[in-house]
Amino acid sequence: MTRHPWPKAVLFDLDDTLWPIVPVIRAAETVLYTWLQQHAPRVAERFTIDSLRQARLELLAREPQYGIDLSALRHAGLIAAFEQAGEDVARVDEAMVIFVAARNAVTLYDDVAPGLARLRQRALLGSVTNGVADLATIGLADQFQASVAARDFGAAKPDPGIFLAGCAALGVLPADTLYVGDDLLLDVQGAQQAGLRAAWMNRSGKINELADQVRPDVEVNSIDALLDWLDAGHEPPQEPPHELPHGSARMRV
Repeated sequence: MTRHPWPKAVLFDLDDTLWPIVPVIRAAETVLYTWLQQHAPRVAERFTIDSLRQARLELLAREPQYGIDLSALRHAGLIAAFEQAGEDVARVDEAMVIFVAARNAVTLYDDVAPGLARLRQRALLGSVTNGVADLATIGLADQFQASVAARDFGAAKPDPGIFLAGCAALGVLPADTLYVGDDLLLDVQGAQQAGLRAAWMNRSGKINELADQVRPDVEVNSIDALLDWLDAGHEPPQEPPHELPHGSARMRV
């Protein structure tokens, strides 16, 4: 079997790759709605969690530019709801603070912290996300030398540019980079079309219904399995990952 060089860098998706996101969003929306009941009762009387969500989806359909910044979408949705209910829109920022704190109360998958620590000894690490997670609040910022978010970059996955921005931030070529994500189209196909290799993080064991269109370089269910695949088919790196220039470490794009 031909052994490949270890990737010089590994870029990660965040939501549903490093932590489950659905329970987090549900909990955050419940926390926010409880706050609305107490501090903006006319909004809570007029809207439910589900109808607020539906209003956001309709807003996104009308103004797709919000697709690169889901936080801005939620803020705009709350502004509209407060206006319709006759509440003080100046309090929307307070509501967002409540939601954002709860949205960042994630629970990492068990393999993430030790897996990232092992990977860091052998490759540069970064993240590329369409989401709005705050890695500093979550406690993962120091694990990544660079992080690229769609809302800051101005384009979202699967746009090739956002993957290339992740590579550029780490000073590596796409061909020397592995991307790891849970979405076959946004993550795997997007990364491959940008010239990276791509690992499908399939934690739930779902079937690849797009197998004729999207073929990940590897399918894994944990970072441990990813490391096993790398060790089995790749030559170990000859030296530790290079240090980034002073001032660029943990940069945010």
